Amino acid sequence: MSSSTLTAKLDQTRPYALGLFRIVLGFLFACHGAASLFGVLGGAHGGGTVEMGAWPSWYAAFIQFVGGGLVMLGVGTRTAAFICSGSMAYAYFKVHQPSALFPLENQGEASAVFCWVFLLLVFTGPGALALDRVLTGARKTPAETSAESQQGSKPVAV
Repeated sequence: MSSSTLTAKLDQTRPYALGLFRIVLGFLFACHGAASLFGVLGGAHGGGTVEMGAWPSWYAAFIQFVGGGLVMLGVGTRTAAFICSGSMAYAYFKVHQPSALFPLENQGEASAVFCWVFLLLVFTGPGALALDRVLTGARKTPAETSAESQQGSKPVAV
């Protein structure tokens, strides 16, 4: 199999890989929120829950739980991902960064990674397997349709 054939096959599966990525990312983020809000999965900070309405921990947990669930399901993905990304940027710069410059030093790796991957979803969209497509009856996004038509007319770049 040539590299251009492999690249073409990988390009065809891109929406499904992105959809699976979105599902796993949303699930992991929702688990963080569930731990803080409901005390499950080890609870907040090693046990218990965050106090209802406490700034910023309760609001962060709420965004994690609801936003993660929406992203996982593929409902309003770009908007939910934008809000989730912003909450993680806030968490990094307000909670982690003041104690040290680099994420490895300030235990902010998770916040930094979540921030950037959610921002990526803002630009890529939900990929395949999104509930939005079922609810709206949409089969493919204009970008996916355009990409498929371009693949048929010119060689795929590596």
